[in-house]
Amino acid sequence: MKFSKFLALLVLILLEISISQAATNATNTTNSTNATSVTAVDGLGVNWGTVTYHPLPMVSMIQLLKDNGIKKVKLFDVDHDILTGLVGTDIEVMVTITNGKLADMGNYDTAKDWVKRNLTRYLDLEGGVNIAYVAVGNEPFLKDYNGTFNNVTFPALKNVQNALNEANYTHIKATIPLNADVYYSPDYNPVPSAGVFRDDIADLMGEIIEFYHNNSCPFTVNIYPFLSLFYGKGKFPIDYAFFDGNLNPLMDNGVAYTNVLDANYDTLASVLNKAGYKDMPIIVGEIGWPTDGDVNANVSYAQNFYQGMVKHLAAKQGTPLRPNTTMQVYVFGLIDEDGKSILPGNFERHWGIFTYDGQPKFQLDITGKGGKNTLVPAKNVTYLAKQWCVLNPNMKNTTALEDNTNYACQNADCTSLSYGSSCSSLDSNGQASYSFNSYYQNFNQQNASCHFDGFAMITTKDPSTGTCKFDVALKPIVPASAPAPAPVLEPTDAPGSGVGSTGSGSNHGSKGGSTSSAVTAAMSSIGTIVLCGLLSLLLA
Repeated sequence: MKFSKFLALLVLILLEISISQAATNATNTTNSTNATSVTAVDGLGVNWGTVTYHPLPMVSMIQLLKDNGIKKVKLFDVDHDILTGLVGTDIEVMVTITNGKLADMGNYDTAKDWVKRNLTRYLDLEGGVNIAYVAVGNEPFLKDYNGTFNNVTFPALKNVQNALNEANYTHIKATIPLNADVYYSPDYNPVPSAGVFRDDIADLMGEIIEFYHNNSCPFTVNIYPFLSLFYGKGKFPIDYAFFDGNLNPLMDNGVAYTNVLDANYDTLASVLNKAGYKDMPIIVGEIGWPTDGDVNANVSYAQNFYQGMVKHLAAKQGTPLRPNTTMQVYVFGLIDEDGKSILPGNFERHWGIFTYDGQPKFQLDITGKGGKNTLVPAKNVTYLAKQWCVLNPNMKNTTALEDNTNYACQNADCTSLSYGSSCSSLDSNGQASYSFNSYYQNFNQQNASCHFDGFAMITTKDPSTGTCKFDVALKPIVPASAPAPAPVLEPTDAPGSGVGSTGSGSNHGSKGGSTSSAVTAAMSSIGTIVLCGLLSLLLA
């Protein structure tokens, strides 16, 4: 009997070691599987906007960046949840002081306090956040602002950079992301070499670039070939927006420009050269192509644009005035934002290279190495139930239908119904269904949000057709308040989940799953059963 107990004890020890080793191996397999094998092309970063009603969990968003090898991200504010999530990742970050705070930054003590409260707290964390730039405003000299920020932007820039220097953060540089309308080439000579700063801000820009030079700051500009096409109203040659070459290039003193990115970039380079700053770094703070909301905003054009741009970056050929350089560009944007204003156009909510739920919109070799698709979808995405709100076919009196659909679209996103968009081919009944479902999903599928005077009903049959997808909302991170029965809500009411809300997410419904986790759990279960048996033997 003693020998039996000794043998049981020996088996017990060996089994414990075996289970521990299996768990370790499974964990290592998980880490190896999750470790990114993709690295985005040199110089490529992304703009991460958060104006969305149903954000992905922060852990999923951070993992999305890692899995796609994205090493640089630009934020439009100082987002605590995002910066906390980026601790220890070594992802380079540009944070932003919004236009509304520029006047406050005119006070040096305020600027110093801003640096302490918004940078030091993250830089000092164990592992830290790799903050490289502070964006001072966002396109503050845009013509549409009519000079509102002209007198406060440069003082803010100086104070922020001086506060960074005083805090011994000399490696962090302040820069003003500017719209490309701050410079131009005259109509009588529309070539890059003729570029000059806009007349009303020429002197101010001269002071800014001198300050940049003295503090080794980059010049940041937003360049949008799509907007050139959109506002060109048929006068802008569409081929010039892409990177496929052009049979009729723009000639400038013997230099051929075949795409608008190079031409616009070199217009700025020409302006800087004339001012004596030929080596001043240039960052393209925003560039992208939307996938819906306009006849030219579609997946095909976006894929062509991005793949051409990535290849252009990978070649490291630079531009004619800045040859053999790695261009620094931030794609706009990372993910769709359904809460954005559509004042500029219905395409504003469709700039992401990923859909609202973190799925790639198209195939893209983000490495620039000429391979196949390398975009990796988001993980641990959880949705609400697979059900939709559609038009009730039993309703015969359609007198009030238009009022109900209009109400739905005032409180949800119906931009895909606009002319030339992905759902524009739907008939009137289909458009009503799309409107109702958009509202229903926006309010987290609550029963009260699918009524519309009896015109709507809930279905479990997916009404998506062709290019038109009827979405199912993400599971809200925070509980949503119940809406009153539609359409009683006021048009200004927002979905209860809150714009831009973030938080930790659940592993329930994970896409892709974790084989190693299942192995570990199984081993633990088996081990528990065997251990209990052996312990019973030992105690006998």
